[in-house]
Amino acid sequence: MATAYLSHSSFLAHDVPGGHPESSRRLSAIADRLQAAGVDAFLRHYQAPRATRQQVERVHTPRLIDQLCDLAPATGYAAVDADTFLGTHTLDAAWHAAGAAIMATDLVVDGQVDNAFCAVRPPGHHAERDQAMGFCFFNNVAVGVAHALEVHGVERVAVIDFDVHHGNGTEQIFADDERVLLCSSFQSPFYPFTGADTQSSHIVNVPLPAGTRSLDYRSTVADRWTPAIDGFRPQLIFVSAGFDGHVEDTMAELMLVDDDYRWLTELIVGYAHRHARGRIVSSLEGGYALDALGRSACAHVRGLVEAPPAESHGT
Repeated sequence: MATAYLSHSSFLAHDVPGGHPESSRRLSAIADRLQAAGVDAFLRHYQAPRATRQQVERVHTPRLIDQLCDLAPATGYAAVDADTFLGTHTLDAAWHAAGAAIMATDLVVDGQVDNAFCAVRPPGHHAERDQAMGFCFFNNVAVGVAHALEVHGVERVAVIDFDVHHGNGTEQIFADDERVLLCSSFQSPFYPFTGADTQSSHIVNVPLPAGTRSLDYRSTVADRWTPAIDGFRPQLIFVSAGFDGHVEDTMAELMLVDDDYRWLTELIVGYAHRHARGRIVSSLEGGYALDALGRSACAHVRGLVEAPPAESHGT
């Protein structure tokens, strides 16, 4: 058994205007750190396929897909909003990023690997059912969750989102689907200025003030997430892995450090072993300070690689 690492050349071809933080250098920073740390040798590499329109339409409207196809430029850039740009190769990357979540789900549920990390861009958790926004076009994790529910017949799925921004898209898509438990932590008030007031039996949001440090972060998150996860007993766990809460990332104002991402991974691995036979599908969201991103993502992937065999923890 192994940890799958899914990526695709289209993710590097997805171009953004100069100075935009969501650049291809993010994936290079992660890959370089995994190589330097010796973690890459323990990964099983896969090329992400292109998702089908049917797979994406489980969570997005035909109208959104048609709008993005019509907007995609032959040259230069087309703006979806002030921060979100389509380049000539962006939609190809978005289809493959969604496809990575599909393949990772298949690999994990079919027992070909223990867990998976999708090194993708564009990210996805801000993409709502009918709206692209916040650097996101298709909601990659949501596509994977819907595939697990509808194709594999998984009955209970948890999504854990530790990006510094609230995953408004994931929350909106699954707001009425009690088969999905969403646990998230995020800086608040902060973009996209949602989630802090959510009241739901299957959505556990942990809004955190700017300046929150490791000790408070860990105690608050564990106290809120653990009872919900243990009560829900998910059969599969998805992770929206955003590393922009790092103290070195000036895009936000949480004060997390590298080891917090290893701690988060070990927390999630514990949930997965108790309830989901160790099955985890993780997909990259944010993280824009390149060195911190590389180190933090490496800590996360190392935690997946070093997870004990699921059978030693029961089911």
